[in-house]
Amino acid sequence: MKKAILATKVGMTQIFNEDGSLVPVTVLQAGPCVVTQVKTVENDGYSAVQVGFGEKREKLVNKPMKGMFDKAGVPYKRFVREFKFENAEEYSVKDEIKADIFTAGDKVDASAIAKGKGFQGAIKRHGQSRGPMAHGSKYHRHAGSNGACSSPSKVFKGKKMPGHMGAKKVTTQNLEIVRVDAENNLILVKGAVPGPKKALVTIKETCKSGK
Repeated sequence: MKKAILATKVGMTQIFNEDGSLVPVTVLQAGPCVVTQVKTVENDGYSAVQVGFGEKREKLVNKPMKGMFDKAGVPYKRFVREFKFENAEEYSVKDEIKADIFTAGDKVDASAIAKGKGFQGAIKRHGQSRGPMAHGSKYHRHAGSNGACSSPSKVFKGKKMPGHMGAKKVTTQNLEIVRVDAENNLILVKGAVPGPKKALVTIKETCKSGK
């Protein structure tokens, strides 16, 4: 991986291509991210770049994080993440990573925490089928049988059942960047991106082989 950036989700809209076709896009406020630390194999055992994104008030920063930011000489940041760049040694502390590292046509993977939907049944959570809806049926939206009775006399791990839905990390792969506004640090990605508005989104060049 050579390119990645942190962004916040602004929302969705639609634009017209040069050929006049309508394209639904997700608008992302990408960067600028500042390099807070460069990790090397000699010092840390691996090569990576640590970046900060988003402003944060000083009184909200704890002492360990404050010491790290002060040592790097960068403003206090709300989010701190690491990227394992193949060219990590080319970066230095205080360097900025901006939206212009990507161009239109690039394929990326977008990761974010999905919207939380609370406790949901098996039909909504896993797409299971419902039972008959007639008055005589006492089986409408239940999850169905959980397993055999005498053998093996247990419910296997991983059984799809009702429970907490959403609020977990979701990655959508191989999304296409339609437009990059470097002046305003905006990236327009074709289609939907995980997470609600204002969510932190990690944009990386795709890991798919067919770029």
